[in-house]
Amino acid sequence: MLRYAAIDIGSNAVRLLIADISKHDGKFKYKKNTLIRVPLRLGDDAFLDQKISAKKAEDLVKTMLAFKNLMDVYHVTEYLACATSAMREADNGQDIVKLIKQRAEIDLEIIEGQREANIIYANHIEQDLDQNKTYLYIDVGGGSTELSVFVDGAPEASKSFNIGTIRMLDNQDKEETWDEMKTWVKHHTKNHKNLAAIGTGGNINKLFRMADEKDGAPMSLQKLNTLYNKLTSYSLK
Repeated sequence: MLRYAAIDIGSNAVRLLIADISKHDGKFKYKKNTLIRVPLRLGDDAFLDQKISAKKAEDLVKTMLAFKNLMDVYHVTEYLACATSAMREADNGQDIVKLIKQRAEIDLEIIEGQREANIIYANHIEQDLDQNKTYLYIDVGGGSTELSVFVDGAPEASKSFNIGTIRMLDNQDKEETWDEMKTWVKHHTKNHKNLAAIGTGGNINKLFRMADEKDGAPMSLQKLNTLYNKLTSYSLK
């Protein structure tokens, strides 16, 4: 058994996941040890000002120092630290990467959208998919959304789009990006029947809990529309 850690520096929150990894009957098993989430909202700076402010950069470094100490205490074997949409678009992203290396001794990689999508479907989710269905895997983040199409249990296509919850709240999403996403989905699913969608991400998980569905049961489009209409009737305040 190995103990791995993953650090995700997103546009909304920064997360540390520590898990024990084992392999049984050719399949990988993951047992979550601990999950820490810090809501830094780096996207508010990056999407509006194209840079991370000095205050948020310092908060991020302090968070990385805490994560480094936790990984040491948990005797982590290996780790991977990735930054996504907000750090990609921040002009000072690479400067912050160097600062984190100097002060927290963590090697951080700012990854492109396609690599982000590749990492998502590299977690062996195909092991739990029905081989007779086509799946659209949707991961909604603060700054981007990653889409992957699985056919016969194998990934067929994937793409990252600059649409996310923080970007939308800051009115930084673009109509042409929405159109591009719709076109991509239609193109890659038009020849497949029996299509099912799998959604991940904090906001999607929250919607599922609000729908009060049983674990493992799908949410109907009707219930999703009902929730949408209810939520859009409220102001952000």
